[in-house]
Amino acid sequence: MNVYLQSLGCRLNQSELESLAHQFAAVGHKVVGDPTQADVCILNTCAVTATAERKSRHRAKALARANPEARIAVVGCYATLAPQRCADLPGVAWVVPNAEKGRTVEIVAPSPLPPCAPLPLSQSWERGRGDGGVGVRVTPLRTRAFVKVQDGCDNHCTYCVTRLLRGPARSRPMADVVAKVQALVEAGCQEAVLTGVNLGAYGRDLGLPNGLYALVETLLAHTDLPRLRLSSLEPWDLDEAFFRLWETPRLCRQLHLPLQAGCDETLHRMGRRITTAEFARLVEAARATIPDLAVTTDVIVGFPGEDEAAFRTSYDLVAAMEFARLHVFPYSPRPGTAAARLPNQVVREVRNARARAVRELGAEQALRFRRRFVGREMAVLWEQRQRDGLWTGLTDNYLRVITRTEGNLHNTLTATRLLTAHNGYLVGEAIG
Repeated sequence: MNVYLQSLGCRLNQSELESLAHQFAAVGHKVVGDPTQADVCILNTCAVTATAERKSRHRAKALARANPEARIAVVGCYATLAPQRCADLPGVAWVVPNAEKGRTVEIVAPSPLPPCAPLPLSQSWERGRGDGGVGVRVTPLRTRAFVKVQDGCDNHCTYCVTRLLRGPARSRPMADVVAKVQALVEAGCQEAVLTGVNLGAYGRDLGLPNGLYALVETLLAHTDLPRLRLSSLEPWDLDEAFFRLWETPRLCRQLHLPLQAGCDETLHRMGRRITTAEFARLVEAARATIPDLAVTTDVIVGFPGEDEAAFRTSYDLVAAMEFARLHVFPYSPRPGTAAARLPNQVVREVRNARARAVRELGAEQALRFRRRFVGREMAVLWEQRQRDGLWTGLTDNYLRVITRTEGNLHNTLTATRLLTAHNGYLVGEAIG
C-alpha cells in the first residue's frame, strides 16, 4: 500500500508525522511524496486557531481532489475537536483523535504486509510547504529531525484548546530519548529539535524536578549530535541556572519564549503565570549569558477585554524587547475554553488590524537582528537546494541563509561569510 503523509501546525505534529512514516514502512508499506500516487493519505491536523481548523478542512478537501480514489485519514487535534465535521469531508474514511493517534497504522492498515526492508534512518522527510501544510518525501540524509519528548499540558491558559485536546503532561523516558537521538546521529543527522506541547514540563511526571535540564545535559554528554535545538518553552519553566547549559556550543542559541501579551492585565485574564517585568528580566539574563542569542516569541492580539490602551501597552513592550522573530495571532475563540466566555470580545476587524501592526513591528525587528550579523562568519547547516538553484540553511541562532554554488551542500555544516541582509534571510558565501 502506498501512503502519503502530511502535517499542519506545530513541530510536535511534524515529529509525529516522521514517526508514522517509519511505522508504516516497518510493516511493509511504501511512503510516497505525491498524494496522486497514494492509496491512503494521512493528514495530521491542527486546531489551535479557527484559521488552523479551516486549513485542516481545506487540505483534506485538496487531497480528495488530487486523488479521488485514495482513502483519507484525518488525525490529531482537529479530529479530536470536531470528529463529525471531519468525517463528513470528502474522501475521509477514518477520523483518528489524539487519544488513538498512536494506533494510526493499526487502524488504517490492520493487516500487516509481509516483512520488507525497513525504512533506514538515513532516509528522512523533506518538509515542503504547500496549501498550508507540510508534506513528506524521501531525501538522502536527514538534516534536522524533530524528536517528540513530551506530550500534553497541565497549564490553564484561558485561550488554549491544546490542553483539552492533548490531555495531561506526560514525558518520554530519558533513556528512550537518548537512544533515539544517538540513532539519528549514526544515520547522519546534524541537528535534533526537542519538541513537546509543554517542553519545559519534561520529566515532572517521571519524578524529575529539573527534567529538561537533565535531559539536555545528558544528550550533550552521551550523544555525538552536532547540534541540539529546543522548541517552545514557557518562561515560568526556566530560571537563570538553566542558561548555563549554553556553555556547550552544540546547544543552539535560540530560545522561543511565548509572551502572548505585553500588558499585565491581559496576561492575568489569559491565565499566564508571569508578569511582563518577570519576562523581561528572564530575557535579559538569557541574553547576558548567551552571546548572539535569538529570542523569538508568540503574541496574541485582540484578546477579550484588550482595549486600545492595553494594546498600546502591549505593543510598546514588544517594541522594547527587540525580538529576533515574532509569531503574531489575532485572538481566536476556541470551543470549551474560558476565554471564549469572557465579556468584551474584540471585533474581528480590530483584531486583524492590530495583528497587522504587530507583524510589521516584528518584520522590522527581525531585519535589525539579521543586520547585526552582516560581515560575520558563522556555521550554517545547509538543508536543500531550492527550485531557483539557491541553497538554503540555518545558523544555530535561527538565521535563514541562502547561497549559490554548484557543489552539493546538503546536510553539511560549513563556515559561511554573511554578506547582506534581506527581509527574511541573509545572503552568504560558504567558505568551509
